[in-house]
Amino acid sequence: MPEGDAVWRAARRLHQAFTGQVLIRTDFRWPSLATTTLVGARTLEVIPRGKHMLHRVEVSGRGTLDGAWTIHSHFRMDGTWRHSATTHPPGAFRTPTVRAVLATAERTAVGDTLGMLDVVRTADEHLLVGHLGPDVLGRDWDAARAAAHLATASGTIGAALLDQRNLAGLGTIWTAESLFAQRISPWRPASDLTADELVALAVRAQKLIAGSLRYPLSTSTGDTRRGRETYVYRRLRQPCRRCGTPVSAGMVGTPPQDRNLFYCPTCQAH
Repeated sequence: MPEGDAVWRAARRLHQAFTGQVLIRTDFRWPSLATTTLVGARTLEVIPRGKHMLHRVEVSGRGTLDGAWTIHSHFRMDGTWRHSATTHPPGAFRTPTVRAVLATAERTAVGDTLGMLDVVRTADEHLLVGHLGPDVLGRDWDAARAAAHLATASGTIGAALLDQRNLAGLGTIWTAESLFAQRISPWRPASDLTADELVALAVRAQKLIAGSLRYPLSTSTGDTRRGRETYVYRRLRQPCRRCGTPVSAGMVGTPPQDRNLFYCPTCQAH
């Protein structure tokens, strides 16, 4: 599943290509949006919110539709937004997994395999993302508030970090890497961690994911070569980069929200 930094990169690319430009095509291949059109709208900005993307536009000259609207999407497991030069005919992009096509005179963006797609008034965005905790890559980031949320979690710290209501933007990559960096077992009860430990964990998570933005791909080590990007994530049975113990993995959380997390059984002994 794309995590906060991947969504941030995708949003930045669309923001740079679409901001200030008028949409000449909006094709929403989503049942509830089948008759929705935003042709003529001008893009104001494209921003990430945790693992969600908000494409804000301004509509004018459309009567009751006038005003600020938001195209909201979530990538879920395999979703992507990509864009290229507007050279394709209207009938292009007929792949069954395409969920949205947005085009200006110069660029065309294609939303493929999206897990969520909505068009709402910007004033109503809170109905879709208002439940999210502080965004690790957002202006609202507050490590103390995130730590306070984690402290009230009833389950394990691994599950608490993955719960977007506590803090938004972390998935299995950054949860595993943050816990490893702090030498904390994913299965330690969140309520057992001290306030200082929780704040330090939240700070570490934010620093790791923000640091990754300097690179084209997610990396906690600063090395983008294949197999060297992370400390424990997807390194099952390979030696821990800190102590040499083979990396292990296990499920954390309650089905169907449980996820597979990688960890070092020595460095992160419970």
